[in-house]
Amino acid sequence: MDELTREFLIESQEGLDRMERCLTDLEKRPGDAELIAEIFRSVHTIKGTTGFLGYKRLEKLAHAGENLLGMLREGKLSATAPLITALLQLLDALRFILRAIEADETEGTGDDAQLIQLLAELQSAPAATARRPRTKAARTSPASPFASRDDDSTAKLAPTKVIELPAQGVSPIPEMPVNPQPAVSVIEERNESKPPLPVSVAAAESTLRVDVTLLNRMMNLVGELVLTRNQVLQASIAAPSLTQLSRRLDMVTADLRESVMKARMQPVSNVFSKMPRLVRDLSQALGRRVRLEMEGQDTGLDKSLLEAIKDPLTHAVRNALDHGIELPEVRVAAGKNPEGLLRLRAVQEGSHVIIEVSDDGAGIPVDLVRTKAIERGLVTAERAAQQSERELLQLVFLPGFSTASAVTNVSGRGVGMDVVRTNVEKIGGKVELDSHPGWGTTLRLRIPLTLAIIPALIVRSVEQSFALPQAALSELVHLSQQKSASAIEWIEDTPLYRLRGSLLPLVFLDRLLVPGLVHDRGNLDESYIAVLDADGRRYGLVVEGLADPEEIVVKALNAALKGIGLYSGATVLGSGNLALILDPTAIALRAGIALEEGDCAEAADTSTAPADAAADYLLVDIAGRRAAVSLDDVLRIEQLPITRIEYVGARPVLNFKGQILPVEDSAGLLAAAEADSAAQIVVVVCRDVDRHVGFVVSHVLDVAPGAVLFEAGSSRRADGVTLLQDRVTGLIDLADVPSLPASATDAGSSQFVEAFS
Repeated sequence: MDELTREFLIESQEGLDRMERCLTDLEKRPGDAELIAEIFRSVHTIKGTTGFLGYKRLEKLAHAGENLLGMLREGKLSATAPLITALLQLLDALRFILRAIEADETEGTGDDAQLIQLLAELQSAPAATARRPRTKAARTSPASPFASRDDDSTAKLAPTKVIELPAQGVSPIPEMPVNPQPAVSVIEERNESKPPLPVSVAAAESTLRVDVTLLNRMMNLVGELVLTRNQVLQASIAAPSLTQLSRRLDMVTADLRESVMKARMQPVSNVFSKMPRLVRDLSQALGRRVRLEMEGQDTGLDKSLLEAIKDPLTHAVRNALDHGIELPEVRVAAGKNPEGLLRLRAVQEGSHVIIEVSDDGAGIPVDLVRTKAIERGLVTAERAAQQSERELLQLVFLPGFSTASAVTNVSGRGVGMDVVRTNVEKIGGKVELDSHPGWGTTLRLRIPLTLAIIPALIVRSVEQSFALPQAALSELVHLSQQKSASAIEWIEDTPLYRLRGSLLPLVFLDRLLVPGLVHDRGNLDESYIAVLDADGRRYGLVVEGLADPEEIVVKALNAALKGIGLYSGATVLGSGNLALILDPTAIALRAGIALEEGDCAEAADTSTAPADAAADYLLVDIAGRRAAVSLDDVLRIEQLPITRIEYVGARPVLNFKGQILPVEDSAGLLAAAEADSAAQIVVVVCRDVDRHVGFVVSHVLDVAPGAVLFEAGSSRRADGVTLLQDRVTGLIDLADVPSLPASATDAGSSQFVEAFS
């Protein structure tokens, strides 16, 4: 295929994508002149270029569509439901021919006579039915999304024909009666008065098409550079002369990695834009009335991940329409609006993108789920009786499960939700389901921003190093050898740890790795508990040792290691050693950790929780004085040599990866430690609004919940103190740590935040 044809195919597919979005919007705003003009331009461009390239079939079909759109643009026709349906069939036919050209450089086989005849018949509609397109000024006052359109002209038109495309093409639109009211209305970003505008010439000139293969190659090279960076940082510890160079390499590598990741990022709108057409076709075929709302379409996601979620998102929308949103008469009988609401929402939270598919339909009846699961042999009756509602909802993801009473072309085969979970978990994501009978269902896809590089904590067990993804890590608890025997409680053979009044199930990593290993409960070694939250399962993973956290490059596992079921990948550490990446969810399932009902209830009651509810604090000792700081403000705890402390004037600071951290030492601990050059100090790094600060402590005592104190004889809260472990404890005010001079902080706070996050 020559370069000219390839460029034509790319531009034509982009034009048809815009045309599809505009057609679904046109059904809601039938008089929108800009939408009609954009659709006309897409078809006109294809027709003009095909004449030059010699694709006669494509040119003839596009010419018929251009004639119809020309009359629509001139106001001689109105954008009725039959006309929009015919234009969607035209779009499908054009796409089929373009795919055939891409596959074998021919226009494929098939007869377009029926579709061309249908487009010609629509052109001969009575002129009295025409409606002049509204101007932009008239369009700024949108109608209510619940209002129906009074268009008697649709009754005078014949029902829309259906043009069958060849099997290898796209699926034809199912035949349906003409409905003067649109079956689906689309609201993007909840702002109906802002129609999509054509792409400007300046924006087109500032962009460049890059082959995805090249981007993948660049990402692989950046991954190798990150591995090399980690090894150089390790080597610079033993060679102080390399310290400055290693820091520079670290900063350049971080900037390059971020730039390449941004180049691979695509807006979620590339996937969301396909949904209005899907919702329109399905809602008409199922007899539903649906209002589609889409939020967060500018949220970016890696190109490879975006492709991976297309199928799960499509299945989720199909299930919401078929199983969730009821028929209009059923909704009216239940006191609901006859028009159902389907909302697609994307938002970035930390290192993940959350995509929600929610509806206000009937919800998922838990009793029916239990009955169907037992009938299909997916779970025993005894097991089903013991499961909670949340655990029963997870059964809908099992292969072969369906609550449909009959198999249709939309659902009933029991593969939809299974595909959703399988495909999302393949890319390291999670699926969460929340349903309230009678009120609706929310399906939440938690997708990692990138699969290539992730932050991880390096842990050790059975003399091996393993990488533990920090996304699932809540906190770390150190158990000394003296404390281990008494702190860990046992119920038969199940170990538990009492964490701030709640029992936390424990999983010993060495027992998973070495089957049959038995611990001496009265003589346990020093260990660490990594508190994990894996897909609603909260537990503690007991490991023998910890190393510094690293940014690791994820490498795929071969089939032999995948079969073990405990690992999600492999990586090369900064030391040059290989390490397997632990899968927290797989470990929880292997250990039989149940879903946490308490966490769900706590999350559900967050909005009604009192403002003075107990919060967790980090309790420290500062030269014999107890003090505390909110655990939410603590970023990390650093133990480092006194030689790492430098001074700006008389102010102590910490140089960390080229960024300056002001350090508060009100108790004079630094001066006392300077006499010994080998002395170690402990610095607690905290977030104070838009900056980071540190303060020196003698040692960290504990993490404990605090209680609000009131002045005696009044209802006034006592500020600056809390009740920790039945003792009044002063709170550290981070705002009291003075800022450095502007010249000392010009290194860039955004990079500093990244270094400590």
